[in-house]
Amino acid sequence: MEPTELIAWRIEPALWGALLAMGWLAAYVALDMGRRIAGSTRPTGRLWLLGGALALGTGIWSNHFIGLIGEQPPLGIGYGGLRSLAAWCVAVGSAGFALTLAFGGRATLLRFGLAGAVLGIGAFAAEVLCFLDLSMAPALVWDPAWAADAVGAVAIGTAIACFIARRMNGKRGGITPGLVQAGAAVVLGASLAGAHRASALSAQLIDSAVSLNHLGAFTGNALSLLAAVGSVFLLGALLMLSVMESRLRAELQTAAGRIDDATHNDALTALPNRASFERRLELAAARADIENKSVALLFIGLDGFKPINDSFGRAVGDQLLGHAAQRLRGSVSRDDLVARVGGDEFAVLMAFDAEKTGVTALARRLMAVLHEPFELEGRHAQITASVGMVMYPLHGAHSTSLLHAEAAARSVKRSGGAACAFFEPHMVGGAREQLELLRDLRQAITHKQLELYYQPKIHAPSGQITGAEALMRWHHPTRGMVSPAIFIPVAERYGLINELGNWLIEDACRQVRLWRDAGLRMRVAINLSVQQLGQEDLVPRIRETLARYRIEPKQLTCEITESAAMDDTRATLAVIEQLVAAGVHLSIDDFGTGYSSLAYLRKLPAEELKIDRSFVLDLETSADARAVVDAVVQLAKALSLKVVAEGVETEQQQDILRKLGCDELQGYLFAKPMSANALLLWAMNDDGPRPIEFRDSLFQMTQPVAFH
Repeated sequence: MEPTELIAWRIEPALWGALLAMGWLAAYVALDMGRRIAGSTRPTGRLWLLGGALALGTGIWSNHFIGLIGEQPPLGIGYGGLRSLAAWCVAVGSAGFALTLAFGGRATLLRFGLAGAVLGIGAFAAEVLCFLDLSMAPALVWDPAWAADAVGAVAIGTAIACFIARRMNGKRGGITPGLVQAGAAVVLGASLAGAHRASALSAQLIDSAVSLNHLGAFTGNALSLLAAVGSVFLLGALLMLSVMESRLRAELQTAAGRIDDATHNDALTALPNRASFERRLELAAARADIENKSVALLFIGLDGFKPINDSFGRAVGDQLLGHAAQRLRGSVSRDDLVARVGGDEFAVLMAFDAEKTGVTALARRLMAVLHEPFELEGRHAQITASVGMVMYPLHGAHSTSLLHAEAAARSVKRSGGAACAFFEPHMVGGAREQLELLRDLRQAITHKQLELYYQPKIHAPSGQITGAEALMRWHHPTRGMVSPAIFIPVAERYGLINELGNWLIEDACRQVRLWRDAGLRMRVAINLSVQQLGQEDLVPRIRETLARYRIEPKQLTCEITESAAMDDTRATLAVIEQLVAAGVHLSIDDFGTGYSSLAYLRKLPAEELKIDRSFVLDLETSADARAVVDAVVQLAKALSLKVVAEGVETEQQQDILRKLGCDELQGYLFAKPMSANALLLWAMNDDGPRPIEFRDSLFQMTQPVAFH
């Protein structure tokens, strides 16, 4: 062999798999981080760019050392260290520049080509620095042809991989984004492995060459092992970071989607809610204006839902609403929109350019499917529907279409229900009056137009007054005294009942304190609505108000209707237990009108049952009414509960209730609801509607009590 003969680095076929694996892993991590750059904020994008540059640059750099494990000359080799470090910096820097070009701007072929050129030159430069760090003597002889092949392999592979990763990402023909990215990484990883081999072939050895660093600390095998292990750990860490970020982003997107669904969809039925329906109606109306066509809207109110909900409980009522929603959705065309716009109310926006005959036919079809019996926890329940229909623009502006359809449905319901009707102008009177009443009611709280009246409770055996129930009255500036039977349903319907309830708690406690300061120690009962029981701050508010006015908790009775107590047993029981823990007196109001579970009633920490006035009204003429009251009294006694009968209006009713064993009575026979001052005058001066004694305990000194 001639002294000047050139030899090539030996090829170890077994290492090709390691080179390809390292190249693919580095490319996959870099492409995964690169695609995040465009959609991130500038600081976050820079972090992803740094991670991608570290992954790709380290992969290029480590390929040199992995490949040379099997491509060494007969004599050992070693590295000086500084040039190898510089090679790593060059590889990382060129990778970062290439990723910026490929993913930091518009996805164009020119940018992909420039990115490939930069990475190709950088990868070859890193290989050259590593070879120079061997300090071969005689020096290596470079082959330009192989050098060009090395640069070209990386340039072409990078351009193709970036094109695939950016321009072909997304599902195409069933190919998922992950598979697209993996395929792009295969192209880039193979080009990196090929470029390393071309670089090694370009660095030709003289047959007598030796590495001047082969006796140093950085031997070829040691540095190769270190580079391989270190690179794998680094790439693994970066890949794990990328995967964790992907999962976090997916979870955030899922959470955002759920929030968006909650904003636009009804949680119980999964149908669009009222706000979403109104937006779709607005778009449909705009399209109708452009094309000179019409839009049809149906408002569906369920007849008989409330008795089912009150009798069987909220859980069963929710099941019925869910089944009703499914039936409605399955009875309209795919282009029609069904939404839940209220508690037991739905709306349908018909497909474009509907006619009156088609609207009426759909209304009757929906009424028919809703009339079919529902199977609810082994019980059969049957309801009907009242449907109001509106055509836009025939029946007015689109902004009033839903209100007009609702007014038509309510008009049908007032006429007996189970029918449908198109909107007519006279139907909107009641709805407009309710809205005006709601507006005035909001002002009533601010302008102090509300007042509490108090109706005494009578101890049945002795006839003495034991306490009073607080009843709300509204002094309207033009309507005069407005009954709660009128404005309470409006407040419940339009979400004002909690505000009224908060005012009631405050004013009742204030009055109890004023009475106490005047020498009257009166127990007062207040009514809590279903909506109030859902208030998170209800019990803390009652605690705070009692403490602020220095009132014994037992001087306050909270009356909860039987239907409310059975509405959602678990949630309601928790609230009731909190009320009892606060020390207040608890009463089950309107007993006998709902559907009580005796097992659940035993768990309720109530102290009294209040018989509904409907049973008291018929006591004199109905044996059934007397039997019901007698049964309630016996049940209450068995559960150690006190019994209060309301609506007592005649002496005969009073006598019957006393004989049956009722503990307390309340009604017009004894006194109508009166102002707080009137009740105080009656207590102090016996200046009342009839001569009834107040129990001595009402005038005793208040005992000290610890407030929480």
